[in-house]
Amino acid sequence: MKSKMLVAQDSAPGTFQPTDVTHSAFDGPRCLLSGPLHEAVLAIKRAEEHSAAGPLLIFDSTGRVVDVDTRGTNGEVAARFAPARMSEPRTRGRPKLGVVAREVTLLPRHWDWLATQPGGASVALRKLVEVARRSSGDADRQREARESAYRFLSAIAGDFQHFEEAARALFAGDEPRFTEIIAEWPEDVRDHAIRLGFRDRDAEGEA
Repeated sequence: MKSKMLVAQDSAPGTFQPTDVTHSAFDGPRCLLSGPLHEAVLAIKRAEEHSAAGPLLIFDSTGRVVDVDTRGTNGEVAARFAPARMSEPRTRGRPKLGVVAREVTLLPRHWDWLATQPGGASVALRKLVEVARRSSGDADRQREARESAYRFLSAIAGDFQHFEEAARALFAGDEPRFTEIIAEWPEDVRDHAIRLGFRDRDAEGEA
């Protein structure tokens, strides 16, 4: 028989909202700008005003297309998409841990084991999650990087020559082959795809 519990989940008060993530604005295969969302939106707005060929697209750091509203003045648009800091009033005493309760279902033998752990079930589960995150971190980063590049390429290069072959090399993690296949593609598309798809290796090099 399974039992349920509420487990505290870490949150991050005081951090920037997703608008602080780097975005890239594209006019067809040409990258107009990479930077904060409000700057990317302004770049798209300027391109619209100059009758750019398009399609005009903004991608976030996961390769997803971001839908934006460019109506209004430059100031209004910039204010609409500027990063907003989430703030909480400072209080005396120890800082809040920033945890959220979630439900977890476990078997009786799991409960028996958790009951013997120092600090109780919540502490033991948090430790287990951190160990799992560390052990699977490299594989998770690789998967996320490949999927980000594929989303980007599907939106902007789905009809390019050798797209399917490039996708196979991407998911195989074969960077030299991937780079060779897309060598004749527009430079900005090529560079952005490589940057997204193999950023896990950049992180390894910096570590």
